[in-house]
Amino acid sequence: MRNKLPAAGVRTIAMTMATAAVIVTVMSCAGCSPKNDDYAQASAVKAGNVTLTAAQRRNVRTYTVQASKFHKMIEATGVVDFDNDQATTVLAPFSGPVSRLLVSLGAQVRKGDPLAEVDSPDFATAIGAYRKALATAKTDRRLADLDKDLIQHQGVSEREAAQAETDAVNAEADRDAALQALVSLNVQPQAMDDIREGRPMSRPAGVIRSPIAGTVVEKLITPGELLEAGTTPCFTVANLSRVWVMAQVFGSDLASVSVGDSAEVATGIDGKNFTGRVDNISALVDPDTRSVVVRVVADNPGNFLKKQMYVRVMIQARQESAGLLVPVSSVLHDDENLPFVYVAAADGSFARQHVTLGYRAGDQYDIAAGLEAGDEIVVDGSIFVQFMQTQ
Repeated sequence: MRNKLPAAGVRTIAMTMATAAVIVTVMSCAGCSPKNDDYAQASAVKAGNVTLTAAQRRNVRTYTVQASKFHKMIEATGVVDFDNDQATTVLAPFSGPVSRLLVSLGAQVRKGDPLAEVDSPDFATAIGAYRKALATAKTDRRLADLDKDLIQHQGVSEREAAQAETDAVNAEADRDAALQALVSLNVQPQAMDDIREGRPMSRPAGVIRSPIAGTVVEKLITPGELLEAGTTPCFTVANLSRVWVMAQVFGSDLASVSVGDSAEVATGIDGKNFTGRVDNISALVDPDTRSVVVRVVADNPGNFLKKQMYVRVMIQARQESAGLLVPVSSVLHDDENLPFVYVAAADGSFARQHVTLGYRAGDQYDIAAGLEAGDEIVVDGSIFVQFMQTQ
C-alpha cells in the first residue's frame, strides 16, 4: 500500500507550484516589455527640434535659400513619323491591272521617275480622245479662218462666219481639256509630241510616276492587282532627310514648351542623338493618354530614324522660369514618403519642414511650397540630423 501524504503537505506543494507559475509569467513579461518599449522608442521620431553640439555641428553644412532663374528641360516619350510635308501616298491615276513594278522598297527616286506600269483602258481612251480633239480643233480652226477670208468677198454670211469661229473655239477648248487629262495621267511630254505630230506610238501603257523626289518606303500593290483610278494607294514616297517626332507632353510641363524651342532626340542605340526643334503644339488633348502632342522636326542623317521608332525627347525651354532651387541632397522623405528638409531655427536648432517638390533641374529641386527665400536649410548631413532626432 502507498503511503499517503498528510493534508497539510498537499496544500504546501500546491501553493509552491502556483507561486512558481506566477514567477515564470512575471519574468517572461518582464523580459519582453522593455524590448517592445525600446523598439517603439527607436521607431518613433521626436516632434521637437534637433539641437547639436559644436562638434556635431561640424558634420552639417547649410545653404541659404534664394530665388533663382532657370530654363526647364522637359523630358517626354515620342514616336517617329514621316515629315508629311515631304511625304506622299501615290494613288493610281487610272484604272486597270498592274503589268509591271519598276522599283523596289528603299529605292531612291526623282520627281517623275516611273514606279509601275498598268494596262489601263483609261490611258488608251485618253490618248484617243486627245487625238480626236486635236484633229477636230485643227479642222474647225481652218474652216473658221477660211470663212473669215470668204466674208470679205461676200462668199459666206457673217452669221456663218461667226458660227464657224464658235465651233473652232469650242473644239480648241475640248483639245485643251483632253491634253489636261493626259497630263493628269502622267503621260510624258515626248508621247504628247508624238501624238501632235501624228507619229505612231508603241502599245499604250499607263505609267505611275513619283510626284516627288525621295525614298520608296512603302509598296502597296503587286503585279496583276486591279487598280481603281483615284482610290487605290500604290506607293509611299518620302524624303527621309528630315522626320517628325510626335512627343507626348503632360500637365504643367506644357506651359514651358513653345514653338521654336530646341530639342534633342535620343534613341538609346549606340548613343545616337539627333537635334531638332518644336514645330507645332497640338490644340487637342489625347482622350486616351490625357497628353498633348508636341511635334518636333529633327534632322535624320543616314536615315537612322525610322517610322514608329520609340525615342526619348528632351525639350529645352527658351522661356525663363523662376523659383526656389535647393540641392537634391537636402531633401529627405518621412515614413509616409513625404518630402521634408531641416530648417535652421533662430536658437540654432534644426526643425523638420515638409515641402512640395516641383521641377527637378539637374541636381536641384524647385520648391513649390514650404520654404521662403532666406531660409537656411541643411544640405550636407541631413541624414545625421535625422538620426539625432530619433535619439
